[in-house]
Amino acid sequence: MREADIDAVMAIERRAYDFPWTPGIFLDCLRAGYGCWLLDGPSGIEGYTVVSVAAGEAHILNLCVAPQHQGRGLAKRLLKRALDSARWYAAERVFLEVRPSNTVAIALYRSAGFNEIGTRPGYYPARSGREDAIVMARELYLPPD
Repeated sequence: MREADIDAVMAIERRAYDFPWTPGIFLDCLRAGYGCWLLDGPSGIEGYTVVSVAAGEAHILNLCVAPQHQGRGLAKRLLKRALDSARWYAAERVFLEVRPSNTVAIALYRSAGFNEIGTRPGYYPARSGREDAIVMARELYLPPD
């Protein structure tokens, strides 16, 4: 992802979420050097992920597939890219937050070896006030040298 991609990413973000990130958040992630990856397809950008890595830990901050492209395994590909990026930077574990109402994402993360490790009360804005976040984690096992 580059700054020039933010408008296209925002078009997806706004369609996918009731409470989307702002362009400034994406710009801050790029400037901070986070792993910001796009999934391009025949019709343009189909999804993206943002991963921060520091002190042996990675955090998947955003993983999104455009609504019209969901159900084709693209989120699984993006998740693999996020995990590969974390490994590249020698992270030992990966964390993420997910809405309890996002059962499709929870199933994806569980299938990739993530486990629920806690809850962040009132973490997400929601139409009815606030929604908790499920905190999930997965260990990354690096092959021996």
